[in-house]
Amino acid sequence: MHQPRSPGRLRLGLVIAAVAATVAALIAIVSPAVAADSLLSQGRQATASSSEGGAYAAYLAVDGNPGTRWASTFSDPQWLQVDLGATATISQVVLTWESAYATAFKIQTSPNGTTWTDAYTTTTGTGGTQTLAVSGTGRYIRLYGTTRATGYGYSLWEFKVYGTGGTPAPTPSPTGTSLVTHHEFQANCSVTQSRPDDPIVYPGLPGASHMHTFVGNVTTTASSTLASLLAGGTSCVVPADKSSYWFPPVYKGDQLIVPVGPQVLYYKSGVLDYTSVRPFPQGLRYVVGSPTATQADFQRAPGAVEGWECGESFHNWDFPASCPAGSQLNIRYQAPSCWDGVHLDSADHKSHMAYPVNGECPTTHPVAVPMLEYKIAFPADGDMSQVRLSSGRGYTWHYDFFNAWDPATLAALVTHCINGGLQCNARGYDLYKPERGAALDENYRLPGHP
Repeated sequence: MHQPRSPGRLRLGLVIAAVAATVAALIAIVSPAVAADSLLSQGRQATASSSEGGAYAAYLAVDGNPGTRWASTFSDPQWLQVDLGATATISQVVLTWESAYATAFKIQTSPNGTTWTDAYTTTTGTGGTQTLAVSGTGRYIRLYGTTRATGYGYSLWEFKVYGTGGTPAPTPSPTGTSLVTHHEFQANCSVTQSRPDDPIVYPGLPGASHMHTFVGNVTTTASSTLASLLAGGTSCVVPADKSSYWFPPVYKGDQLIVPVGPQVLYYKSGVLDYTSVRPFPQGLRYVVGSPTATQADFQRAPGAVEGWECGESFHNWDFPASCPAGSQLNIRYQAPSCWDGVHLDSADHKSHMAYPVNGECPTTHPVAVPMLEYKIAFPADGDMSQVRLSSGRGYTWHYDFFNAWDPATLAALVTHCINGGLQCNARGYDLYKPERGAALDENYRLPGHP
């Protein structure tokens, strides 16, 4: 026979049950909100108004490593900007400051990286770790510092942005089931024109350069800017690639030899850790090689130099003596693939870029970006004794690149093909690993992207 419960025990049981029900209800209410707010900024492309040097580049504030940091130069204002890949709703920002912090700063959002809306403002910043409730939407988010707390610049160990939306950051490892043998994709772009212009070396000075042949953007002139390229058309099969690529043409005697059809411009990993490669920032431009190079300079260039080839003749540092009938004269030469993380150009159009050392980017240029390799085919055969470049002998081969990709499309190809360890065509499709799919649709456009 059961004994009746005492009133005290009954009340205690009811209290415990009520508390349990309340906790369960709170979990049910709170858990979805917590789960919905994800860390959006880690591994994303970051840029800044300045940096103390390559060891303090912008991306180091979003790399997930609490021991690396971004540090600006010693002036006001300064900013650190992150591209979330797509529109996101921001709920929280966590700033982990080094001792050089901001007393006055803003958190701003933008749909395009140009027009900004304040989402948070303070003039009483405390440094340390600040967890900020932020309400805003945008693809881009930035810290905009206006008053420094010290005589140094601004310095952040971590800049963490939480919310919903954006696009996933590049995966840390390939997901395919087969062996990784490549990490690349192609840009296939046809010749648009040949003219004595160079908008990087001689901007605004038409006719100041030796002759160049241009592929990609159809509007390139000596006066081209990022804005004009983005407004122009393209000969590349991917409509979102409005970049301009150019190089000195081949002459045979006085005859200009123009490459026929889409040329192959490889985007590859130049570092051993291909999962660390990040997309080029819009507006990045540089020159590879030199029109004044000697044969020794060309042969000993720090990047892999395949040189000139035709038929069964390979690795020629100057033009081969002859090429079999019906063959083409090909050239391949690799670009540097490490960026300083700060400058889109430099005085010599080279110093902001560097080649990897032992498969890794040097600390002065810590950001691994795609390694470009132009593979250009000139329809020239037979006797090569009269062949020359507009810049001189074959070892004066060089080329220029001015990035005007749509950022989301370039990021999708880099993530899927380079970070994913694939050998992709211009659609981002690996013929040998069809189960991995393609980055772009049948019209060479990013699905769901205008």
